[in-house]
Amino acid sequence: MAGFGSHPGYTSGEVDGDAVIFQYPREFPADECERLVPDAETAHRLVRERRPELLDLLEQRRRRFAALIAGRPDAPVAGAESAILIAYCRLAFRHGSWGRDFHHYHNENHIFEILGSRIERLIDAIGIDSLSLRDWFLLALFAAAHDLRQREAPLWEAGIGSNERASIEETFRILALCGFTPQRNEEVFLSIELMIAGSTFDARPPHPPQEYNSVDSIVQSGGALAQKIDHKLDKHVGGWRADRRLVHAQELALIAADLDTANVAEPFPLFMASTERLCLEREMRSHRDSADPASAQPVLRFLTSGQEHYFFDLHRFSSDPGRRTFAPAKQANTERMRVLIHELQARSTRARNGAEVLQNFRAIVAELS
Repeated sequence: MAGFGSHPGYTSGEVDGDAVIFQYPREFPADECERLVPDAETAHRLVRERRPELLDLLEQRRRRFAALIAGRPDAPVAGAESAILIAYCRLAFRHGSWGRDFHHYHNENHIFEILGSRIERLIDAIGIDSLSLRDWFLLALFAAAHDLRQREAPLWEAGIGSNERASIEETFRILALCGFTPQRNEEVFLSIELMIAGSTFDARPPHPPQEYNSVDSIVQSGGALAQKIDHKLDKHVGGWRADRRLVHAQELALIAADLDTANVAEPFPLFMASTERLCLEREMRSHRDSADPASAQPVLRFLTSGQEHYFFDLHRFSSDPGRRTFAPAKQANTERMRVLIHELQARSTRARNGAEVLQNFRAIVAELS
């Protein structure tokens, strides 16, 4: 199968989990969820039966990209779509509504958020011709695959999150199942590794409270690693700035990180709904029930000082396409964000548990919407 394009002169890694760029050890083998969705045929069947609107979305996107596809008759469109479907099904089983370890935020619906409306907004803002067909595929694959793993033990010295490292390795295996190889499609492997690695996000406050755990952070410098991925490349890949493939992969990593964190630019009720889901996931990962009195202060901190730190200090759009697409909508949420934080702190000082804090949170969001 002809690829999206590759170039001579780069020694690609094998597709057994080894990285193409960063040479960290392989530590994340296939699990039961990979075995539940072993191939594209299984993924297509599952999506037809359980989430056919994903097939509708891919068909709509194929029509929108018709001119680009016509200009690249060698492009493996069917293989690209199959990779997205496999990743979707595995996340649905592993951390979504099809399995037994449901994560309120990092589940298959987060794929729809990025793959659907956020990429549509990007297309509308910058135009289809601003990126190549391969670039658009990579952004779609990133949407489907960057959160595949959420339960990996942190390795603080690695610099790239363990969840992201495991997701990269699984994505390589998915690409291999769909006919991609580093030899024919090395830019796909180079780019998706850098894009997923760059989605590592450190959401910790400067002095994290005791209850923070691996769901909160991996890297120590704050924010998305994509913003600093050039420095990591400087350290590990000498001369990368002269390699146009890696330069372009780094640019795609910035766009991908902007898509991933563009919840700040959603209409305010949707933005706050995603904040609540992340809060509930964090409480679950910390083994707390929101009805437990012990959850009151952690939930309040997350929804006030934690969100203030994220929105005003950590988050920034890192790419020109991301800023053009999402920055005005984030700015439109700024004042309501300040009011929400102030009001929630005032109303929840005597909250008996996290559920009461969340009830106050929802009431304030409704008032501001």
